Amino acid sequence: MFNTNHMNSRRTFIKQASLAAAGTILLPSFACSAAGKGKNVGIQLYTLREQIPHDVKGVIEKVAKAGYKEVETYGYSKAGGFWGLDAKSFKSLLKSNGLTSPSSHFGFDDFVTTGNKELLKPLIEGAAAIDNHYFTIAYLGEPIRKTLDDYKKVAQRLNEAAELVKQSGLTLAYHNHAFEFQQFDGGTTGYEILLNEADKNLLRFEMDLYWVVRSGNDPVALFNKYPGRFVMWHVKDMDKANHGINTEVGAGTIDFKNIYKHAKQAGLEHLIVEQENFSKDPFVSIKQSFDYVNRELI
Repeated sequence: MFNTNHMNSRRTFIKQASLAAAGTILLPSFACSAAGKGKNVGIQLYTLREQIPHDVKGVIEKVAKAGYKEVETYGYSKAGGFWGLDAKSFKSLLKSNGLTSPSSHFGFDDFVTTGNKELLKPLIEGAAAIDNHYFTIAYLGEPIRKTLDDYKKVAQRLNEAAELVKQSGLTLAYHNHAFEFQQFDGGTTGYEILLNEADKNLLRFEMDLYWVVRSGNDPVALFNKYPGRFVMWHVKDMDKANHGINTEVGAGTIDFKNIYKHAKQAGLEHLIVEQENFSKDPFVSIKQSFDYVNRELI
């Protein structure tokens, strides 16, 4: 015998679900609560650089078990792949653990020096093969950023690379450290050159909050001055006793709650935990950081 109440409620759910899929109604917010309150938490795998080369599958499994839904990779090459796995195998590993990869970090120095796009093409292929959205420049070596003119050349190269990655459905992004905030004659910084001279329609920024704060700058002031440009954040805390090292998110000196209030202004799409040194087991550490971000921020 059918339970008509159950049937009616089932019909109502199916009807609501189909309407929601069509975008005609908004389901109650609790219907989406299982999706993680709106934003997934990611981790930059450089955090686990001591572990992942030796056990890529085990590390990815532990990252997923800690609660992360996204990973940002580093160090890909056509020869070495992702820690010995080719792109197809690595993508399959991520999928089997419920993970996606919105961004990967790549080197850029040789392209800045030579302008040879052939250097970038195999990297772009690797990024596209694991469904990255962002092809992210990780770092600039000291020899190519000594003057403002150097930064102007970098901005030009970023524009060239941005056009190239766009052809593969990717968007170029730039990840900062502290050196970009060094002031040159007239008070201008390299970061300002990149923000102002690179094509804002093609280049996005991944703000490393730790390095911005450590350099004496205010992330929120940058969000206000350049709204919508900072689509990714590295959420990395500063140790209370030693500002030169990291600690678990929420255990240090950076006021992430205040910064996160301005996420919409920044244009935030992906919040990515990173930690470069540890005073405890790294897997305990990344779980602690995930729990803080998931509970207190998003």
